[in-house]
Amino acid sequence: MRRAALGLALTLAATACGRGDNDVSRAGALCGVPGLSGTVSGLVPGPVAGCGVERAVRLEAVHGVRLSQPATLDCPTARSLGHWVSESAKPEVGRTGGGLSGLRVAAHYVCRTRNHRPGARLSEHGKGRAIDIAALQLRDGSEISVLEDWGQGPKGRVLRRVHRDACGPFGTVLGPESDRFHRDHFHFDTARHRGGPYCR
Repeated sequence: MRRAALGLALTLAATACGRGDNDVSRAGALCGVPGLSGTVSGLVPGPVAGCGVERAVRLEAVHGVRLSQPATLDCPTARSLGHWVSESAKPEVGRTGGGLSGLRVAAHYVCRTRNHRPGARLSEHGKGRAIDIAALQLRDGSEISVLEDWGQGPKGRVLRRVHRDACGPFGTVLGPESDRFHRDHFHFDTARHRGGPYCR
């Protein structure tokens, strides 16, 4: 049921974008979603062709869950993160450690190639369409770390479920089992692939 709800939310967000509703501030809410907190950045120019964000926001919290650092994103990506937090991350963490209080952000907007490799294609990070999450932060001060807890006991099971649930709201989902570049974080982006979401 949760995955179906996430898929519906993504479809609604995509439909809204198609109607031209990609405004960074609409109806008094960031990206039209009351649960998203932050400020409007507007145009973020890139230093090279292909980089930059046309309508950027500086996202600080999603549905009461604080980001460890403000993230520069476009609205579709901010909305997808909001859906994932409310429909997967918060309920999956539940009461563990007092509940989910924050996300440790490893990366957001930065103009670079994929995995920092020379000659590689431009990363979705360079378009404001990606965010990397290294840990789920809990109210008691502890955290569920991708590096330390993946594959380890109850915390590892939480990580595996939230990783799975991100597939759909995000077009690309990468984690510790995808490659050596993602052993310590989840990579989420809103790129669209012809064969559907790419999740590893």
